[in-house]
Amino acid sequence: MLGFSIGKLIVLALIIGGVWYGFKFISRRNQGVGRKNESAKVRSSNNDVENMEKCHNCATFVPVSVVQNCGREGCPYDAAGAD
Repeated sequence: MLGFSIGKLIVLALIIGGVWYGFKFISRRNQGVGRKNESAKVRSSNNDVENMEKCHNCATFVPVSVVQNCGREGCPYDAAGAD
């Protein structure tokens, strides 16, 4: 019948515990995969690092590959690069 016995309660507890720890394991595994993907993105974006140069006039930093005149008087960069 539907009586509660110690054996049935132990089996039920083991099933609940197994499901609980199964979800925890899957969750941790998915977090590890996410971290690997994030670190791979960071590593790939580090390949695009450029040197920056400080404008002595306006004290802003600009990438060396696109250095251009800031439009202020005394700017050390060519006015030809200005938009």
